[in-house]
Amino acid sequence: MSETPYAKTLAALDALHGQDPRSVEVEGESVPRELWHAWQMSAWLERLHDHPDELMRLAVRGQHLQRWQVPRSDYPEGRVGYLTWRRDQGQRAGETTARLMREAGFDDEAAEAVQRMIRKQGLGRDPGAQAVEDCACLVFLENYFADFSKQIDHDHLIRIVQMTWKKMSPQAHVLALGLPMSDAARGLVEEALGT
Repeated sequence: MSETPYAKTLAALDALHGQDPRSVEVEGESVPRELWHAWQMSAWLERLHDHPDELMRLAVRGQHLQRWQVPRSDYPEGRVGYLTWRRDQGQRAGETTARLMREAGFDDEAAEAVQRMIRKQGLGRDPGAQAVEDCACLVFLENYFADFSKQIDHDHLIRIVQMTWKKMSPQAHVLALGLPMSDAARGLVEEALGT
């Protein structure tokens, strides 16, 4: 029995994730950082949605695709540089994921839907785009926020938390507030949310 288009695409995405030259240690083993990140995204999706469909699963898995190839430092400092980098990364990841989907046997409509989700088009209206945003925010809060918060000016950090929160769904808010955080990180979140 041949693999499904979904299984083929998932394997192709993970093969690209696995090319990340950076690594993290997971249970005593070295794992490509981007592959680990993709696993974290998928794990959060399973907590957010009872029955995510294949397209949503692929969008969430492909959201960070090959980010190491175009580092943030290639773009100007500041908000405009960051937003441009993030937009370009979404465009690249969406295009690559859509190509892999077509090669695996998905039709154009499905591939384009996933591409839109990865670019977060329709955020707040499209469940797939919202899932990508929610998972990305949860992975950030769980794994990167504590270190990130030490590098950013306090007032700027509060604005970042507030902007991030506005983009998240109510269900993601509940999950985020249940994350284990240091006292300092939790204090920043509570200050940002006015709680």
